[in-house]
Amino acid sequence: MVLRMLVKSKTKSTSSRIWIKRQISDPFVRQARAEGYRSRAAYKLLEIQKKDKIFKKGINVVDLGAAPGGWSQVARECVGQSGKIVALDVLPMETLKGVDIVQGDFQEEGILEGLVALLKNEGGELVISDMAPNLSGIAAVDQARATHLAEMALVFSEKVLKKDGILLVKLFQGLGFEDYLTQLRTKFKQVVIRKPKASRAESREVYLLARGYLSNYAESKGLLF
Repeated sequence: MVLRMLVKSKTKSTSSRIWIKRQISDPFVRQARAEGYRSRAAYKLLEIQKKDKIFKKGINVVDLGAAPGGWSQVARECVGQSGKIVALDVLPMETLKGVDIVQGDFQEEGILEGLVALLKNEGGELVISDMAPNLSGIAAVDQARATHLAEMALVFSEKVLKKDGILLVKLFQGLGFEDYLTQLRTKFKQVVIRKPKASRAESREVYLLARGYLSNYAESKGLLF
């Protein structure tokens, strides 16, 4: 038992050293610090925005899994003062000017109702999700967890997106990926896959960009709005 604990501790320590070394040498980490972004992930969203123009002035945006706030910062810059940004995470997030922050699980009815109220019962034009699970190191387990989060983001989007709305969601390539892609294609007019430069080459993460939501779920079902 003691030997097993020592091996586990050593492995964890090695992983930590590798992570720290990678962070120090990462140009996007340095750029984020220099430009005031809370995370390097901001550059993934900025690249997608440059290519696909998903943000428009004055739209309502929901940022799922928002902490620490890098994507919310980009969203705030892109939608202007007339736009609305609601950031949601189960983790606490420091105050960000021009962003309404909700801490909690959007699967809970009270949290969902509060979020919708912040959107002034108008729904949203864009849902962005950079949610990712805590990694266990077991590929099959991590893939299943990541896929589940992506599925939750889709279900949530169906409750708040306006007709022709957009969903941007992170998913890892692997088991369940093609099934999820098929789901998106039945609910949106167009689905494309993006791999921003800030996504590490060795990572299986990609971003699925689904445009043109085909219905207005909440209104058609008499929910929320």
